[in-house]
Amino acid sequence: MDKRVKFDFEIYFTNGGSLKGKDFRLDIDENEISDASLADYIVADMRLLMVGKVNIMNKAIFSELHKRKPISIAKEPDFLIDLSHKVESGLAAYTGTYIARPLYRFKNGQNLSEIALERLTGLDAIKISIPFYESLEITEKHLKNYEIRNKAVLIHTAWNSHPNMEDYYKKHPYLTEDAANYLKDCNVKLIGIDSPAIGNTTGKTRLVNTILSDENILIVEHLCNLHLLPNENFVFNAIPLKIMESDKLPVRAFAKMK
Repeated sequence: MDKRVKFDFEIYFTNGGSLKGKDFRLDIDENEISDASLADYIVADMRLLMVGKVNIMNKAIFSELHKRKPISIAKEPDFLIDLSHKVESGLAAYTGTYIARPLYRFKNGQNLSEIALERLTGLDAIKISIPFYESLEITEKHLKNYEIRNKAVLIHTAWNSHPNMEDYYKKHPYLTEDAANYLKDCNVKLIGIDSPAIGNTTGKTRLVNTILSDENILIVEHLCNLHLLPNENFVFNAIPLKIMESDKLPVRAFAKMK
């Protein structure tokens, strides 16, 4: 049998006055509905403005055939996962999570403050797990057989759990040149990694950064909590401050489940 709810309500307006109702009835599509959901529904259904406090009283659920389309329980809040390290007082910004684009290497390098928001938020994303204890070098072979075209690709190496802090910023996981070219050819929108840098930092050249940045592929480094993500069905966001003449900025990176 269909379910209905009966209740009384009091609505108070922020500019003065109130509205009261008794034995108000609505069709619902579940066996229960919260007072907050009822309040939101009647305010929207009556197209009320300047609403302040709303009281729901004498609520009762009962069985009765529906008279119109039932209302649904309010949508649960978005499930968000924070992917950023904390930056504590006294620590350099690079110890956090940051977006990088080395402007000094490119004639037409776009400043990070000029990057359009749609390139930084709501990016369809995929996680690829390549544990550091299996390989520090992430090659083209590691990235094959995944649906990555036009997506943000997050590389989960579990480097955050590496106990040897002496090597943490030196001998970390990194992309090889062939991996960067493969990502470029697949037209990925952004590449993120949970190690301190996307490329090998033991040498003087930064070919991986050059390959990716030449194709306007954004780079987010030193992510965390990637183990909490599913392999797919989430969107990625990484928002830096709007600071001019910057090629590396801390970000608040997070994922939202679809």
